Order: sequence, then structure tokens, then C-alpha cells
Amino acid sequence: MTRLTRRTVLGAGLAAAGTGLLTACSGSGTGHSSHGSGASAPTGDYVTPDSKEVGATEALRKPGPERRVRLTAVETPLDLGGGRTVRSWAYGDELPGKEVRVTAGDTLALTLANNLPQATSIHWHGLALRNDMDGVPGLTQRDVKAGGSYEYRFAVSHPGTYWLHPHSGVQQDRGLYAPLIVEDPKEPLKYDEEWVIVLDDWVDGVDGSTPDTVLAELGKGMGGMDHGGHSGGAQGHDMSSMSMTARKSPSPTPPGPSRMLMGASSDLLGGDTGDVGYPHYLINGRTPENPQTYTARPGDRIRLRIINAGGDTAFRVALGSHKLTVTHTDGFPVEHTEADALLLGMGERIDALVTVGSGTFPLTALAEGKGRTALAVLRTGAGAAPTASTRPKELDGKVLHGGRLKAAESVRLEPSRPDRTIEFDLTGSMMRYDWAINGKKYDPAQRYPVRSGERVRLAFVNSTTMWHPMHLHGHTYALADGGARKDTSIVLPGKRLEVDFDADNPGLWMIHCHNVYHAESGMMTVLGYLK
Repeated sequence: MTRLTRRTVLGAGLAAAGTGLLTACSGSGTGHSSHGSGASAPTGDYVTPDSKEVGATEALRKPGPERRVRLTAVETPLDLGGGRTVRSWAYGDELPGKEVRVTAGDTLALTLANNLPQATSIHWHGLALRNDMDGVPGLTQRDVKAGGSYEYRFAVSHPGTYWLHPHSGVQQDRGLYAPLIVEDPKEPLKYDEEWVIVLDDWVDGVDGSTPDTVLAELGKGMGGMDHGGHSGGAQGHDMSSMSMTARKSPSPTPPGPSRMLMGASSDLLGGDTGDVGYPHYLINGRTPENPQTYTARPGDRIRLRIINAGGDTAFRVALGSHKLTVTHTDGFPVEHTEADALLLGMGERIDALVTVGSGTFPLTALAEGKGRTALAVLRTGAGAAPTASTRPKELDGKVLHGGRLKAAESVRLEPSRPDRTIEFDLTGSMMRYDWAINGKKYDPAQRYPVRSGERVRLAFVNSTTMWHPMHLHGHTYALADGGARKDTSIVLPGKRLEVDFDADNPGLWMIHCHNVYHAESGMMTVLGYLK
């Protein structure tokens, strides 16, 4: 039975509006913007996905040669290795979905065939693309209904490591994701091989669990839990606001084991690390009991393209007996920095170079604060394969994340004072599972206005006791003081993170937490360009 989320209902209503869909849903509205004086935002008409400004901006990208791809979303068995087969949704019968690889300057023409039992979509995570191709049902496009198809067609203008996934409910936490690699025709890096590494936390099809049942359990909040033999208490979550009624009257949980996680903690993430205790953690679709093996030669220089496609898990990644040289984050180059391990929140990507020794080495991804690992194997010579319990010492060495990196000089923003500052107070708690932005759950009619040509500062203020990986669609921003260019950043509890971007891509753009359960519970909003 299809679970009707708020977004599903909105999308269904918009679809019924006929050809006036985007104009009707995305016309005038009010937002709130702070210019430093607390002034109210102007009211006016917004650029919509079908506005002429969107097409004009796309023309400036000078769309080049066409690269045609067909992707089919299906319900299918997936072999996770180690004798574990689950039934899930995926692109074809592969996990991750088959890599999409294009060259910067190409036009990607990808047809999605939807053979799933419910509507879906594709979002192109990290790309600055035309607004009507961004893949958010009810905001930039209609749902791709069950049995239907849709062609996404847009210029791909910037090289880097990206990925694609649905923006429909919690579908991303199934098997619906794939790497999107945009090659640089003038690639400045020198290396022999590429290894694309997709990290994931997995629950779908295990003991009756689905992402929808997980969301239903979490949605009851801690006051509604009834976990039977689940151990660990409520450490790591703020229990202070639990009412006596909630303590005495727990609601029943969905069928299957509880997936609510308690007691997980990490100093790197400021305390509480996540909401979901996953049964499996994967690298390139494989469990640690039967990992992928990547074969190379001693002395090879390998470019690692690491993507965190997880729903609720940050990963700390290390390659045993090697140091990593970080070259990019979220598709954009950074000043090269050496590290023992890398920390990625959901939605983030990091590229790193490594010159490999001779032997067999574990590529280990620790589910941060959750105590479990994912594993892949690098083999360049003789040696016993590492096991699922392998923990390379590099995991405890120098750990780098995107917030500690500096942008390469070639991609730094020109210094400028912001024309507009917008504050996003990240609100909510595990207790009530009422995640929101500025105390308001997602409503596509609520927009925060900007104008083309402005330098815009976004200030994320985390008022919660959990970390949030905040993602901006359609743009790449700059962290302060020459920090990295990114589209997804970790905002620690009790902290403020300011980022700047140039408003050069008109349309309606999502801003949301990339914890899929926080987002679907309401921690999303819309940035809208005024006409």
C-alpha cells in the first residue's frame, strides 16, 4: 500500500491542475529575508520552472553534444553479498545503479522509465542545471507516475563527482541511486585509475523493514516508542520535553524490529549521530562479508571518487596503510590536503588521490558513532583479504571533512559584501520528530526570495541537539574565509554556518537537510528568484 506523505498529496493535487501546473503552483508568494535589519521580504512574482529566464540561462551554458541514456526504475531482488538478497527498488538490477558518465559541456538526455508501483523522480545532486530539470515533484516538475516515463534534458557545465537519486518521499533510502561523473576535458590531475566508491546504509527488505516503516516509527517520536527488548536507553537524545502522557501511553510500532537508534554518539558530529540503526552498511552495494575487490598495480596513482548516498549515516573513510590527498569536495577543486581519514555527511562527495603500495588493503567506511563498518578491498599483490572486523589505524588519525578544506584559487568567489542575508533556523527534536526550518514544516508556497545578480549569504543556525547536512539545489556556495566550494555541508548542533553564493541560476530551488527522514518530516524549504 502506497504511503501518502505530505509531498505526495501536494504532488497529486498539482498534477490535477493540468497544463497550468507550474505557474499555478509557483506564482506569487511571500518569504522572509533578513538584510541585517530584520526587514520583511518583498512580495512579488517568482521565476517559475517554465519561465523564459530558465531557458535563457540554459542557452548561456551553450549545450553541447548529446549523451543519451536510458534508466529504468524497477522493483527487483538485489544481492548484497554474503548470502543476503533483498527485494528493493533500483535502477535496473544493479546497486548502485549503473554509473552515468559525461563530459563537461555535453547535453545529457536521460529517459527515466518508471516501472515502480508508485510515482518517482530524479534529482541531480550538486549540478547547477536548468530549474525545470531539477527533479522535485510538486515544485519543478510533475511526478513520473507508475508506468510512465520522463526525459530529463540539460547542459552539464561543470566537471566533478555528483550523483542522482529520487526526490520523492523516502525512496532515496532504497536502492534508487547512481553515480554521476562529469569528466573535465582539460583534466589537470595526473592519475592511472579511478575508483568510484558509493557508501550507503541499508534497511530496505530486511526483516520486513522499508524506509516508509522506518519513517512511520520515527514519526511517532521518542514519546511514542514501544521497543520491547531494544537496549541502549535514550542516551544521545534530549528527553527533557517528553510529556508524562507520552511516557505512559506509547503508540504501537510498525511491524518488524525497531530501527530507532539510541545512544549513538560522536565528538566529530557534536554528540548524537543519527536516528536509524541500520542492519547493513555497504560500499558499492556489498556487505563487509563479501566486499568488492578493486585490482590495481603497485605504484598506481588512483583517484578515489567517494559519494555518501546514505539516508541517516555519516561515514569516516580510510584506506589501510595509506594516506589520502584530498583534491575536490562536492565536485569543486580544493587546495590539496593530506589526511588519514575522511568524514562525509549524507550527500557529500570527496575526491582524493592515493599512490598504492603492494599488497591487499582494506578500504573501510566507519558508520560514524554507530560502531559498524562497510568494507571494500584494494588488491595490488599478495596477501590475505581483510575481514569485516578490520579497523585500519588510519581511522583514528587525522580526519578531514569539507568544512576544513580551502577552495582552489581557480574557483574562489570574488570578494564581495552580501546583498542579502537569509537566516535558516534549524528546529525540531527527536522527541517529537518535528524537524523544520524556522519552525515551519515544508510548504512549497513558502519561499525565501532572492534576485538574479545578488551575492546571497545563507546563515544556518542549528538550534537542535543533532547535526544536519544541509543541501542547496542548483548552486555551489563558498564557505567563509576562502573555504571550499560546496553544495552540502554539515551544521553541528548549537553552531552557525554562513555560506555565500552568486544568484545566477533563476528558478525555485530546494534547501533541505539531507538526512532523508528529517527532510521528509519537514526540514525543507524553497529559495525563489523574484522576477
